[in-house]
Amino acid sequence: SRKMEDILAEARSLAEKGYKELIVIAQDTTMYGIDLYGEKRLAELVRKLNEIDGIKWIRLHYCYPESVTDELIDVMANCEKVCKYIDIPFQHASDGVLRRMGRRGKEADYRALIEKLRAAMPDITIRSTFITGFPGETTEDFETLMRFVNDTELDKMGVFAYSREEGTPAAEMEDQIDEEVKELRRDALMALGQEISKTKNEAKIGKTLDVLTESKIGKDTFVGRSMGDSPDVDGSVIFKSKNAKIGEFAKVKIEKASEYDLEGTADESCK
Repeated sequence: SRKMEDILAEARSLAEKGYKELIVIAQDTTMYGIDLYGEKRLAELVRKLNEIDGIKWIRLHYCYPESVTDELIDVMANCEKVCKYIDIPFQHASDGVLRRMGRRGKEADYRALIEKLRAAMPDITIRSTFITGFPGETTEDFETLMRFVNDTELDKMGVFAYSREEGTPAAEMEDQIDEEVKELRRDALMALGQEISKTKNEAKIGKTLDVLTESKIGKDTFVGRSMGDSPDVDGSVIFKSKNAKIGEFAKVKIEKASEYDLEGTADESCK
């Protein structure tokens, strides 16, 4: 990992150049500090990033659920620049599948973590990824996963059919799943996720969101992202404005919603 001083120096340099958003990401972001300092220090890093002038958003990606600590949740809830957004790769919800994947968590732990995050930050956006068709996944395992997603109503999710990679332990496991079954399960889970996402987005109609303007796509028409949208993996906010500037924030009143994107009009009276 990179030393904290190095990361903070880069963040200050980016802020001086006008960057507004930082994304903190690693193979397992929540383990930051273990190799360098012998202890987890992500919460400390984020707290120090929050103090840098010029930065508006700090976003956390790829935080393994087993290592999302109460201290990190407290930092997220109380540091104003930290996006109320977290990407947690749950991967599955069946205890048996999670065990075969080599994951330490269990469904009950994941449900408890989601409740804890939402209790601390009622407006948090939780993104996750799941894999269907992992070797040995039964119909009952998949039904457990569907029920988990339906119950927890995760805000954003990606779903991938398991791919057998040569040289990995899973590739040698028995009970490999038929490709068609993997894909059917993936499609069913994605359809459920899209339904939930659309309902969540429709609930934002009438609300005014801070939107980071990223591009102009037509006369008085811009595209940006809200705090609940990470670049490249989440949706966008398409809005009308006469004064928006790329790289700056706009206050956008949401008027329409789809599964992924929002549409609205900028409040030009807000600075």
